[in-house]
Amino acid sequence: MTAGNRNVAVVGVALSDCGRVDDATPYALHAQAARRALADAGLGRETVDGFASAGLGTLAPVELADYLGLRPTWVDSTSVGGATWEVMAAHAADAIAAGHANAVLLAYGSTPRADIRAGRRGGTFAFGARGPLQFEVPYGHTLIAKYAMAARRHMHRYGTTIEQLAQVAVQARANAALNPEAMFRDPITVDDVLSGPMVADPFTKLHCCLRSDGGAAILLAAEEYVRDCRTAPVWILGTGEHASHASMSEWDDFTVSPAATSGRLAFERAGLRPDEMDFAEIYDAFTYMTLVTLEDLGFCAKGEGGPFLEKGRLQVTGGDLPVNTDGGGLSAQHPGMRGLFLLVEAVRQLRGEAGSRQVRDPAGNLPRHAVASGTGGWFCSSGTVVLGRG
Repeated sequence: MTAGNRNVAVVGVALSDCGRVDDATPYALHAQAARRALADAGLGRETVDGFASAGLGTLAPVELADYLGLRPTWVDSTSVGGATWEVMAAHAADAIAAGHANAVLLAYGSTPRADIRAGRRGGTFAFGARGPLQFEVPYGHTLIAKYAMAARRHMHRYGTTIEQLAQVAVQARANAALNPEAMFRDPITVDDVLSGPMVADPFTKLHCCLRSDGGAAILLAAEEYVRDCRTAPVWILGTGEHASHASMSEWDDFTVSPAATSGRLAFERAGLRPDEMDFAEIYDAFTYMTLVTLEDLGFCAKGEGGPFLEKGRLQVTGGDLPVNTDGGGLSAQHPGMRGLFLLVEAVRQLRGEAGSRQVRDPAGNLPRHAVASGTGGWFCSSGTVVLGRG
């Protein structure tokens, strides 16, 4: 990134223990992921002068920085749902490029699965009926219902079929089968997806993300720190963000997500095109999110997402655009705001550290470019990051 005077790289990434974690607090998962990311980079805690986090603590990220023993001179607590981490990465990269920070740590941890099992929280999102949401909440318009309604609109307008949407889940599971850390690895079929219990029409259970515990962390640093790191740098090439709407009534078009804007900005700033990406990591709380984000990032034309999903093209094995190479939120893990996990997986792939799920071109070469795009709320926000190796 050349917006300031310095290029910015991701130099460390890590996950905490994920999946079924009954004996750890969210704070502990933050700390575990942070320690592992610093160890991955080969840098000490004293290097970190910037910290960003959201979703935990009364004074996030102050409370978490204190817990981690950090005293940052740059902080960010932007909270825009699942897109938070791509947006935070953009803010951190801008700050480092401009010289306002040198090394910024992003950390997240959450235990929704363990909390529900222990009765510490309910099983659904609960939003207060104030502000714009007061006009929808009284009618029981749940989070999943908002996504389901948007999916139905795409199906009505473009003829997208439920079988095509089911392909997202099937191919995500095929990628998860290659990931030993994924929660669910057994193969599934389109029929398995369609025959599952209905959650919100047209979504059956397997159209929806799983619920897990887990955390993640990444460390971004200025180019002069790269020589001291133990891992190869992955460069931030371009970023974009966009806030779209809060209430469904203010969403101009249910078939266009805010990734249409954040993606355009990220690719323009990177000086690259969608067809130059070797793989994509896309927020997938529901199958429709993957479809519409692929369209809006420019991998296929608007309305052609359904046919684009066919023939296994999202799979690591045999696909021409591997998507959610770790299995995504549909099969790998989903502990709440999953956007940071997209960046961790993208970096691991670009560094050639993904094991049996490693993306390679037909000649066996490692990928050079990738895009990670997170979505927040009910398509309320989007953050997109274009990354590159070498």
